[in-house]
Amino acid sequence: MSENGTTKANHWAQSERAVLSDLLDQLGPDVPTLCEGWTARDLAGHLIVREGRPDAAMGIMVPALAGYEKKVRLKAQSKDWKDVISKIRTGPPRSSMMRATKVDGLANTIEFFVHVEDLRRAQPDWQERDLAPEFQDQLWDKIKGFAPRLMKSSPVAIVFATPDGKRFQACQGSQTVTITGQPAELTVFGYGRSEVHVEFSGPAEAIAAVQSCSFGI
Repeated sequence: MSENGTTKANHWAQSERAVLSDLLDQLGPDVPTLCEGWTARDLAGHLIVREGRPDAAMGIMVPALAGYEKKVRLKAQSKDWKDVISKIRTGPPRSSMMRATKVDGLANTIEFFVHVEDLRRAQPDWQERDLAPEFQDQLWDKIKGFAPRLMKSSPVAIVFATPDGKRFQACQGSQTVTITGQPAELTVFGYGRSEVHVEFSGPAEAIAAVQSCSFGI
């Protein structure tokens, strides 16, 4: 990514961090999220551990360390709610590599965007946000890179497409399903969330196969 691209990604990561912090403050700790079994407090604890406790964050991806991660997360999220939000709003400690501009843009743009939507879309009567075209472009570029890993469980080929005609093949297969939506919606879908505004086209049995899959990391 170019220096200019890195700066833009960092800008959107910081913007989504602020949106998420405001949402946590507005909705409170006990509202549900799209992360199964998690409240807003659980989600906040996850973000604090991910950024500030690399020793425990390994448990997010390594099952053998999941117990330790949970212990650290529960302790982090048990603090006063205002303090929990403040930790997220101000970002990782100075010692964390996550503070680096390039790392922030690469690691946090999608992370915070998806978790903003996890909060928003678990509430009644949610609507798509009116996102800046530049941010939609950022999400499109990122989902193009991440989609093959996110969609690897699909038994059929998947093409992601936008209403204005952009498209790319997310994974291979004998039959093809095209999923059309704004980059933000395709990103949310790619990360395994079902509360999305997208359209499916292709053979009926292939569409059913895609809709029954579990996607994401």
